[in-house]
Amino acid sequence: MKPNEGLKLVFKRFSPYFKDYVPYFILAFIGMILASAGTAASAYLVKPLLDKIFIAKDAQMLKLLPYAIVAVYIAKEGGRYMQSYFTSYIGHDIIRRFRNKILNNLLIQDISFFHKYRTGELISRNTNDVERVRSVVSNLIPDFLKESLTIVGLVGVVIYQSPTLAFWALIVLPLAILPLSKLARKMKKISRKSQEKISDITAKLSEIFNNIEIIQANNAKEYEAKIFEKENQKYFDITMKSVKVAQLVSPMMEVLGAIGVCTVIIIGGMEVIEDRMTMGAFFSFLTALFMLYSPIKRISTLYNQLQEAVAASERIFFLLDHKPTIKDGKKEIPKVITSIEFKNVVLKYGDKVALDGINLKATKGEFIALVGDSGGGKSSLVNLILRFYESSSGQILINDTDIKEFSLKSLRDSISIVTQRVYIFNDTIAANVAYGKPIDEAKVIEALKNANAYDFVKELKDGIYTKLDEFGVNLSGGQRQRVAIARAIYTEPQILIFDEATSALDSISEQKISKAMEHIAKDRITFVIAHRLSTVKKADKIAILKHGKIVAIGSDEELRERSIEYKNLKGLQT
Repeated sequence: MKPNEGLKLVFKRFSPYFKDYVPYFILAFIGMILASAGTAASAYLVKPLLDKIFIAKDAQMLKLLPYAIVAVYIAKEGGRYMQSYFTSYIGHDIIRRFRNKILNNLLIQDISFFHKYRTGELISRNTNDVERVRSVVSNLIPDFLKESLTIVGLVGVVIYQSPTLAFWALIVLPLAILPLSKLARKMKKISRKSQEKISDITAKLSEIFNNIEIIQANNAKEYEAKIFEKENQKYFDITMKSVKVAQLVSPMMEVLGAIGVCTVIIIGGMEVIEDRMTMGAFFSFLTALFMLYSPIKRISTLYNQLQEAVAASERIFFLLDHKPTIKDGKKEIPKVITSIEFKNVVLKYGDKVALDGINLKATKGEFIALVGDSGGGKSSLVNLILRFYESSSGQILINDTDIKEFSLKSLRDSISIVTQRVYIFNDTIAANVAYGKPIDEAKVIEALKNANAYDFVKELKDGIYTKLDEFGVNLSGGQRQRVAIARAIYTEPQILIFDEATSALDSISEQKISKAMEHIAKDRITFVIAHRLSTVKKADKIAILKHGKIVAIGSDEELRERSIEYKNLKGLQT
């Protein structure tokens, strides 16, 4: 994409927001005009300062001119403040809305999307890249306009004082366009690489902090530090390339400016010597010329920075535009789910077959255990119920209606899952139990009691309002598991899924949880992925999965009599 095309895309995406900020834009533009006019006026005032006061010795002008200078600078700096404040407000507020929009779109993506893109990369795009794009609205475009208006004002002063000198002074400016445009294209390429590399660094830091226990336990600190140092060095190298390109602008403009000024001094000096121009007019011209090169140089720098923002915009617009592959249905889940049935269901992850021709039916009140060796397809099966993934073929029916016809919200509102990996948020126990729903104290306490968690919660200083640390590290593993089970119970779901939910509990707690699960399962459809005999043997149906297929199904007693796979399963013998 060409630099100008990328910039047009940024404008196009931001333009729907602009109408909400019209009063702020007007105030910012007034500020730009005041700042630019003040700069031009300050250059013009050099002429009366020299001609009227220092040469003509006009006492009346001496009384008036200082007030004029103060007024000019008040207008200039007041305008600069107005422009900076209101454009910053617009930029920050638009980006606040952009960040919200990006997150809302990310939250509806398929689980496979989050497996494809690293957490740190997504964080980097929603922070670093968005911040670069913010600079377009808050800084770059307003500064571009202000400097452009300043150039117009100063060029007016230059031409007014001497059209002849103006021709010689300004003829060198077009010479700068070609090298500056090449630098801008190069800057965009380097900026894209820089943003990709900062994403890698953020992703690596996220991975390190999320796995700090295993890193320290394996004495892998030096190993991880070396990997990070390598990525950090690459980012440094790219950054220095960016600095090298960006810093070429200033010396290039300074040299060209010096050539223009030298030309003016030679020609203008002759004009003054031969009395074709007053000294005041010449110095006013020279002042305006010196001041003119500063905004021109600033504009060339801003143009390079715009290319960085364009490169960042391409990355964040991808997040805004990405559509989930799992389509939402229109129907609402029935108030009473009487059955869920798998009919010849196949699930593939690329070329790998995770589930192959699954046929299974569960009715209200049934307790279904899914067992089998690792990789057999147990978790894949329950993930399909939640529509984390879409089946490759076959059907999953709820009350004889295809699951794809139901809205994702109503489907997931009807299901609760407790996974092997426990999710605890940096919030109170009550907020964790009632997660995503209004907190009802009585319901929270009841859920904690059913999960055998209230005994330890009530002993805490703030009870159910005790604040949990990130990942719940101020609780034991078993306590975290029981809080997660209480969360599942709190929503009163029609379908319950326990994926190794009792794995972190001691035998006494497990027995209590198992009894609670049996009680809850009477009015619901419950799926349990388990390896412990105590959990499996009380199931109404036990399905054995092997290589993505159900190789046997029945009660504990039936399978012990006729299934070799069941007898040989690791962990079920004792």
